[in-house]
Amino acid sequence: MAQRYTLSNGLTVVFEEQHAARVAAFQVWVKAGSADERPDQAGLAHLHEHMLFKGTARRGPGEIARDVEAHGGEINAWTSFDQTVYHIVIASQFARMGLDILGDAIRSSSFDAEELAREIEVVCEEIKRSQDTPARRSSRDLFATSYQVHPYRLPVIGTAESVRSFTRDKVLEFYRRHYTPKNLVLVATGDFSEGDLRRWVEDIFGGDWGRPFEGVVARPREPAVSRRRVHLRPDEVKEAYFNLAFLIPQAEHPDVPALDALAMLAGQGDASRLVLEVKRKRSLVNDIHTYAYTPRDPGLFTTALTLPHEKLPQALEETVRVLTALRTGLVPTDELDTVKSLIEAEAVYQRETVQGMARKLGHYQSSMGDLEAEARYYEGIARLTPERIREVAERYLRFDEAILSGLLPQGSTFSGEQAEEILDRVSREAPTAAPERRAPKAASAEPALKPGRGAPASPGKVVEERLPSGARILVREERAVPLFAVRAAFNGGLRYETAETNGLTTLLSRCLTRGTPSHDAEEISHLIDGFAGSLAGQGGRNSVGLRGEFLSRHFQDAFRLFADCLLHPSFPEAEVARERALLLQDILTREDKPSGLAFDLFGRTLFRTHPYRLSTLGEQASVERLGPDALRAYHAAHMDPSQLTLCVVGDVRVDEVLALAHEAFGTSRGRAVPPPEVRPEPPPETQRTDKRVLARAQTHLVLGFRGVRIDDPRRHALEVLSTVLSGQGGRLFVELRDKRSMAYSVSSFSIEGVDPGYFAVYMGTSPEKVEAALEGIRAELSRVRDEPIPEAELSRAKQHLIGTHEIGLQRNSARAALLALDACYGMGLENFLHYAERVAAVTAEDVRAVARQLIDFDRGALAIVGP
Repeated sequence: MAQRYTLSNGLTVVFEEQHAARVAAFQVWVKAGSADERPDQAGLAHLHEHMLFKGTARRGPGEIARDVEAHGGEINAWTSFDQTVYHIVIASQFARMGLDILGDAIRSSSFDAEELAREIEVVCEEIKRSQDTPARRSSRDLFATSYQVHPYRLPVIGTAESVRSFTRDKVLEFYRRHYTPKNLVLVATGDFSEGDLRRWVEDIFGGDWGRPFEGVVARPREPAVSRRRVHLRPDEVKEAYFNLAFLIPQAEHPDVPALDALAMLAGQGDASRLVLEVKRKRSLVNDIHTYAYTPRDPGLFTTALTLPHEKLPQALEETVRVLTALRTGLVPTDELDTVKSLIEAEAVYQRETVQGMARKLGHYQSSMGDLEAEARYYEGIARLTPERIREVAERYLRFDEAILSGLLPQGSTFSGEQAEEILDRVSREAPTAAPERRAPKAASAEPALKPGRGAPASPGKVVEERLPSGARILVREERAVPLFAVRAAFNGGLRYETAETNGLTTLLSRCLTRGTPSHDAEEISHLIDGFAGSLAGQGGRNSVGLRGEFLSRHFQDAFRLFADCLLHPSFPEAEVARERALLLQDILTREDKPSGLAFDLFGRTLFRTHPYRLSTLGEQASVERLGPDALRAYHAAHMDPSQLTLCVVGDVRVDEVLALAHEAFGTSRGRAVPPPEVRPEPPPETQRTDKRVLARAQTHLVLGFRGVRIDDPRRHALEVLSTVLSGQGGRLFVELRDKRSMAYSVSSFSIEGVDPGYFAVYMGTSPEKVEAALEGIRAELSRVRDEPIPEAELSRAKQHLIGTHEIGLQRNSARAALLALDACYGMGLENFLHYAERVAAVTAEDVRAVARQLIDFDRGALAIVGP
């Protein structure tokens, strides 16, 4: 149960103990965001997010990140219109130290003038990155159109001009005004005792800070909307980004529970009305979703569409029809009940991680004013009726006051006048009956299940059984939350593709849940929602499979649905055609994601013959050739129960899992074929370079080398090497971002595979900095290759890897994925049981040896995408 108290200086503390994992999370919510800035402070709240980790009276620049990473933790921050939030997740044995670091940063940041100048350049690189992202540009246009007076109209990050104007004095003025105890909420969740926490908090955050609270900043009120607001403009995009929005109340308003349910009914999940009607049945959009954004001041109810621009008129018509039906008709009780269950289930899923719990508590205390707001919210959800949903839809979805914004590809002729005509005409049509909701009743499990042969397990133990078919089943009982995750894996993926079949894995994984002999795609979507879960195909470079997460009370029905989709996908012609069209659109719009283009180009440059050279999406020509027959043939050959690895983790019983697994996967279909021969490709004999010219604000670089296999004993040393270079305390971050302000994003990667993968460095930087950036990257790679790593730096990297591994395995789904994939690749329980000790055993000489073996500038690959 969450608790709250207040220090004598006014700081609010909320906390909840949770001992499922040896991890603790601490967050400080500063109740000041970009909406609390004066016009001459635009972007200053966000700049604080960068500066607070740049040094204090006790810790120099870089020490905060290094200290956290040296103890296996993660530290970061984010800024919104209403808050700036600083958060740390760390092994609970170092909880006090993590809290001390966070308190030191919040209370005593030094704001060194030279560090400030460098970080301003980093923020300007971040601004350029956002300018290259169509979704960010679309969001900025939406808020600038929706708000005429209120500061929500301005970008949180500011502009390059405003950010470059900041002086240390201006930064300190904002800091002293807002970073004062009465304006802060400290959140603590995880593996600690209340007594310890109270002592730590008093020591670290107590006493007089010398910065009295001056009160909440008065914000200008947005005037009531009296007419439509429309802003459509041409842009360098491959598909249209379109928003239809309405102003709605703030977070604490009693209509918010109904607005959240309305948004879910309209456009959240495959069973929602807009997704079914506009995306699935009519194939008018590539994506459509609806959300109710309810910040501290009045927010937005928005439907966001991405689509081919020529389909925009019809897509807008159908969207307005669906929303109009919600204004005029009553939602069926069973449809509303499903949505209410999904919203209530979100609170259960949040409890899987300590950081999820902390964020929830921080939101309710900071944004809503008290923890009791959570109970009021869920009481509001429970009381919802079809009449209440219609009442709220009618109140807020007023098409005469709608807000329209959009980015249109060059050559599009769609206009604001055309959009307004559609709104006028369609919203005045005679109401039509909502389409019939085909939600089947899940068959209840038979009460008497044949027990599995495995013995009941104690929670935490991994039980393994081989079925008569050859399928390998792994089960781990976890009782912390009433959830379970299931993951099926088969060898395959990109490795089994050729240039002619490229894209098959992605298309197949998207079609696994689009119909079986028992249920069509729509029925499957409704069943998934009915089980308050998720179910989706998963395809990668080395495997293909299916993953699901559900409330454990639905275990038997959900498991049978999972097995049905995995064993019996029917790949209906219409569904395959629909998914193929969406995949082709993803291929067409790759230019809108230049960092992804850079990695695709790098793959084609480093590999010339191996399937790893191929894009996971595929290419237009190969995907156009793929149809149901190709998917059925692959499924029969490479996804037989005899080839299956299945893992279930969560609030389940081992004997029940094994009984259902025997029932579903105990018999082979007898059509499996041996894996295709994948010939090894030798590393490059010379340096390979390729460039894709693309008019963008930033240039994206990937420089890398042939890597190692997933079972290579050097992989742990390579991970340590990558961590020495990467992360906030890593050399690339410190030398190229912190000291030289070359980039917002710079990191290294070790991507292992069933065949040798790659080790690479990525950076997004300004075009004029490319040569200096490459010189800096090469210098750091040479240094780690030619000089031994100091013991303290080596220890930091190893502890960071071990700690983040533990943090990352809090979720059932993460544990299930690790166990299933490692077993599929022949690794057994190695990573699950022995990862920490293998990493701890890595020496400086091991790291230097693998660096010498891999880092060879005469045999690497460089990919550049940009102007």
